[in-house]
Amino acid sequence: MLTGWKTSVDLTCNESTPAMPETTLDRCHAPRSLLFVPATSPHKAEKAFASAADGVILDLEDAVALAEKPQARVTAAQLLRTRRDTLVFLRVNATSTPHCFDDLHTAAAAAIDGIVLPKAESAAELAMVDWLLAQLEAKADRPAGSIEIMPIVETARGLAAAAEIARASPRLRRLAFGAVDLALDMDIDIADEAAAMAHARFLLALASKQAGLQGPMDTVFVDIRDPDGLRASAMRARAMGFSGKCCIHPAQLETVNAVFTPSEAELARASEIVAAFEQAEAAGAAAVSVGGVMVDYPVFEKARRVLARRRDR
Repeated sequence: MLTGWKTSVDLTCNESTPAMPETTLDRCHAPRSLLFVPATSPHKAEKAFASAADGVILDLEDAVALAEKPQARVTAAQLLRTRRDTLVFLRVNATSTPHCFDDLHTAAAAAIDGIVLPKAESAAELAMVDWLLAQLEAKADRPAGSIEIMPIVETARGLAAAAEIARASPRLRRLAFGAVDLALDMDIDIADEAAAMAHARFLLALASKQAGLQGPMDTVFVDIRDPDGLRASAMRARAMGFSGKCCIHPAQLETVNAVFTPSEAELARASEIVAAFEQAEAAGAAAVSVGGVMVDYPVFEKARRVLARRRDR
């Protein structure tokens, strides 16, 4: 397995990055919601592309039976011939399987923003995938480094190596958390939000910040009939520094998008803080009271970040 290899091209947003013609979508904005859809279902995929999701993950892994994986690649290639007006990822199979190599070939020829790599467990694994994508990009006449990698950390080994994984390739913009597989791997209760799952989330948020990545994407919420549980799960993730949440059903999108979008009250408060602090700073002060709360540089910067997440409603 290759180690220590790096490409010189990063995925910072600029005019040379996109591999396909750009749409009106801001692909530099951290997605609030990513909707999984099986690659074997063109009807569901088209509905997902037209949904309120900030991005779609066309799935070649868990949602596809072993016998259907070759046909799933064919269907995915047909669906992804042209650029979509949303973020599009292809979830390939894990590198430990015999399917990943062919999945990556499909990805390189598709009009996608990136791949989702499940069960990521080491920096060497990410370097290997990075190297292979570079070769495939060259053969497909795509700009070098144009295919993003979003690793899912969902095993004990992956969680232990999260900091290394986060720095393994300049293709990474964010990590993703997979609680379902982590619960299986470690034989823990997926509902243990206050202990095991909270600890795992914090490790991913910490690794992401250390590596200069966007906040990670939270795990899916498996009970599509429990919107209150979904909201609570999304709010916990947001409070821990996550940027968004993966979804398994279109009915979850409204809740998830709302949680990861600053409310009108939050935006108003942030605007008040920024205005008051800038006025105080111009007068030579580095702190000011706003509504009885002391505002200094960290509070000011936090408010600026809230305003940066403003979205059209």
